[in-house]
Amino acid sequence: MRQATDRLEVRTQRQGLVEISDAVADWVARQGMTDGLLTLFCRHTSASLLIQENAAPAVRGDIERYFARIAPESRDYVHDDEGPDDMPAHLRTALTAVSLSIPVLGGRMALGTWQGIYLFEHRVRPHRREIVLHLIGE
Repeated sequence: MRQATDRLEVRTQRQGLVEISDAVADWVARQGMTDGLLTLFCRHTSASLLIQENAAPAVRGDIERYFARIAPESRDYVHDDEGPDDMPAHLRTALTAVSLSIPVLGGRMALGTWQGIYLFEHRVRPHRREIVLHLIGE
């Protein structure tokens, strides 16, 4: 049994979904493990991780609009230290996930045909986000 860890920096330009599947797949391939379990962990409280369809761009837009409706930007929140997108970003993170577990089979992530891994940026302005990668396997 072996382990590998690393950090992936993702630069976001705006609120929304940023696909990171290729960067993660490249890292997994470089580890040389055939079978195992990959864990991804987002080290932020205003960004999250999703596995979602990566074929139709309309899916990303619909997801982004849905979260804008259920956790809208507003000056009505008590916590608004960094502006009107501050508390909604925390709510959106609470409704999604900051970690994912993905099986690795045959040296590749066992994602479905249309599945991609996304960092979901919940803040309006650009950020540098850090994702911790941990692979355990053989």
